Amino acid sequence: MRIAALQLASIGMSTTKLYHYIRIAHKKGVKLLLLSEYMLNSFFKELESTPISMIDKLSTHQISTLKQLSLKYDMSIVAPLVVVRDSKPYKMVVKISPRSIHYYQQQVLIDYSHWSEQRYFANPSEPLRSMPTFRLDGICFGILSGFELHFDQLWRDVHTKRIDCVLLPTASTFESDKRWRSLISSRSFTHNCYILRANRIGRSSQGEHEWKFYGDSLLCNPDGTIEEHLDDSEQILVCDIEHSTVVEARKRWKFKEIVQRRGLEDLV
Repeated sequence: MRIAALQLASIGMSTTKLYHYIRIAHKKGVKLLLLSEYMLNSFFKELESTPISMIDKLSTHQISTLKQLSLKYDMSIVAPLVVVRDSKPYKMVVKISPRSIHYYQQQVLIDYSHWSEQRYFANPSEPLRSMPTFRLDGICFGILSGFELHFDQLWRDVHTKRIDCVLLPTASTFESDKRWRSLISSRSFTHNCYILRANRIGRSSQGEHEWKFYGDSLLCNPDGTIEEHLDDSEQILVCDIEHSTVVEARKRWKFKEIVQRRGLEDLV
């Protein structure tokens, strides 16, 4: 199955680049396209000073655009989006197919002094639920929103739900590329699954802080090897994944089988 990650800076109301790259993806036979965090919306530090009505207007426009593109090109699109409900902003991921649309609230938000999505967004702090999943052309996909990659509890679903590929939209910055690569490779290997990461590019300056988003969108295979990646420029990453590759890796490494033999199924 052919999938792709789109690596752009924030596009605002303009749809020119989105149309351009989706046409490219369609010509290459892509069935699923992943967008990065804060690509359809501005970075959240910029959103803090943006009227909620403008955020709502932009997000409504982006949803309409994605619906049209999904239907026109028969492509599923997974995209992080700030959704306004009851005049409050929620950080979500939307999954749009030609026939349906689903919204998933991000469960774990960053909460540091210089970067606190938890204080800005209205997402509730609740016990962790299962990773959202869906199937497409015989492949089982899971969705994690950037920061959620760090939490072991969410990774148990990869084995229990037999997830083949985890979709990981990010907005990573502060020269954290080596750490993110190491973590992605480790997760892919210990759970024998693909990880497709879409990381945005561009800059955002707020006061004394500057965020430089470095790209490095990538595909990691079930053996923990980064097969393909982008640099820090505007690009689209097109790659192929196969369910049989996941099955072979799990048979070879037997991580789940080893745990199950010890009666510890709830740990995987």
